[in-house]
Amino acid sequence: MILKNIGQLTSYNPDSGEVETTSNTSLTIDGDRIAENSNGEAIDCGGSLVTPGFVDPHTHSVFLDSREEEFALRLSGVSYEEIAAQGGGINASINGVRNASKEELIKRVSKRMDRFLKQGTTTVECKTGYGLDTKSELKSLQVIHEVNESHEIDIIPTFLGAHAFPPEFADEHEGYVDLLCAEMIPAVAEQGIAVFCDVFCENGYFNVDQSRRIFKTAKNHGLTPRLHADEFEDSGAAELAAEVGAVSADHLMAVSTAGLEKMAEYGVTATLLPGTTFFLGKDTYAPARKLLEKGIDVALATDFNPGSCQIQSMPFIISLACIHLGMTVEEAFASATYYSAKTLNLEGEVGSIAIGRKADLIIWDVEMLMNIPYNVTDMSIKMVIKNGKAIDL
Repeated sequence: MILKNIGQLTSYNPDSGEVETTSNTSLTIDGDRIAENSNGEAIDCGGSLVTPGFVDPHTHSVFLDSREEEFALRLSGVSYEEIAAQGGGINASINGVRNASKEELIKRVSKRMDRFLKQGTTTVECKTGYGLDTKSELKSLQVIHEVNESHEIDIIPTFLGAHAFPPEFADEHEGYVDLLCAEMIPAVAEQGIAVFCDVFCENGYFNVDQSRRIFKTAKNHGLTPRLHADEFEDSGAAELAAEVGAVSADHLMAVSTAGLEKMAEYGVTATLLPGTTFFLGKDTYAPARKLLEKGIDVALATDFNPGSCQIQSMPFIISLACIHLGMTVEEAFASATYYSAKTLNLEGEVGSIAIGRKADLIIWDVEMLMNIPYNVTDMSIKMVIKNGKAIDL
């Protein structure tokens, strides 16, 4: 395939550390890779913008039903934390996943992947965390694996058994940590699907000592740490991310100065999720400028999930990052492509345009990068190319 008449070809260049644009150019694809020469079909881009496909490094896509009733409760003034204390939140999704067949979950997750791809996301991280027992967590990982095998999108699987304490362990938190370390993580490792192990390290969920123990077990079983950190209050999670060598600390709305310094010292990427703050109607966004000023790499993600964020659009997340996080258009774009790929250890494969990288591309119905956040909810996508093939949108 040859993309001709590209008005602007825009991508982050890790060598220069800049978002670079080449005007009036063409791009060659050979198989599933960007190449120097090819004799394939020619596609006229009509002077449009071409960018890499988006990489979404934080989603909770394996669930049965969404939780619309919680949206109504929040509109009436009930907080996310209060809803969780009343039996809503994460635990409200457990029965659905536990009781659903693998086939039904595959059907639901496949449809969600269709929507991601149509909105320009070509690689997506996908967490478990709504089963919270060994059988259901393994089933969730198998769902991710089978959808990944059959769907055009690339899915990176994360085990999030430490998402919350399930009802049967409501008064026995250490017992659930015992189960995670003695049974669940070894079973996940033996299954061989999960790449990462995530923990919701937060006051009221898994504390620092419990999280440290889980991560030690996970690392001993070949799983790479990443974690939910300091979403509601400073719980010391950012410092723990540095201590355990996490590839990413996510959320960070309440991160402390000490946490920022440790993340900078140990090279932990910050994955920011402004869609969740927006969806929950809160006004405290993550301190993106402080992170960037300390030299911390910043990634962006949707946090798509059944309760606290139903957003699947990375272009909209870029808009939120520019409006509410104080990021420039170029910073937000790099964070939604190259740096998001970096949190998945895939920056050499996806998230930027270069010879030998995967041909995961978006042909836009706009002329320049600024139009993406400026248009807010109008995606203006002409074509998505995944692994060198045009996707039927």
